Amino acid sequence: MRFKDKVVIITGGGGKLGKVYGLAFAREGAKVSLPDVMSADHVVKAIQDQGGEAMGLQCDVANETSVKAMVEATVKRFGGVDILVNNAAYFMTVKKGPFWEMAVEEFDKAMAINVRGVWLCAKSVFPYMKERSKGKIINISSGVALNGNPNYIHYVSSKGAVISMTRAMAREVGQYGICVNSVAPGFILTEGRQVDPEYERRRNQQRCFQRSQVEDDVLGTVLFLASSESDFMTGQLLCIDGGTHFL
Repeated sequence: MRFKDKVVIITGGGGKLGKVYGLAFAREGAKVSLPDVMSADHVVKAIQDQGGEAMGLQCDVANETSVKAMVEATVKRFGGVDILVNNAAYFMTVKKGPFWEMAVEEFDKAMAINVRGVWLCAKSVFPYMKERSKGKIINISSGVALNGNPNYIHYVSSKGAVISMTRAMAREVGQYGICVNSVAPGFILTEGRQVDPEYERRRNQQRCFQRSQVEDDVLGTVLFLASSESDFMTGQLLCIDGGTHFL
């Protein structure tokens, strides 16, 4: 019960990874807030079915008013914010193509959700963490920021910005006892996701552990960064990709 009575916000809480994170935090005693542009009711129900506390909130992380309202609603319900997992991202429906052909609107959308959204959520929870002189912010980056995948200039750039933002945030909030770290997962084969088997085989050959990466592979690292076990660790990037990249 590492997170007994702790309040955690998991953006993108209605997605597959949001559900995995939410259930795990709840099992260890956390009160879970699950903001998402889509409904997170199914995740709330799953948490409640296992005896946990959770709430779902509609939130656009790229919109400051929406983010502020989400954080205020969480604090009103649960009494504060101890942990923020910046999990929401524009990825599944991104339009791919060479950077010289990409529309400005498409680039801006990725930056708004994946970069501005991380900043706005951290900005909004900061006063509550500062008040307690403690807090954990975990920003989800991606291995693409290290690999420079082609035809994803907007997504790659946004996830690289998350790494740099994490370091800048850590420098600014360390005096208040707040830890800010990031993780860079590899491609996660979430439940029900369809991929080209040959492409996945080639991807797996690039890893030390030559198998597909699944949701649970990143879970332990996120929980570690959210726990007191990592209290003297900040500004770091942990790469969770089965040994594709060595930092």
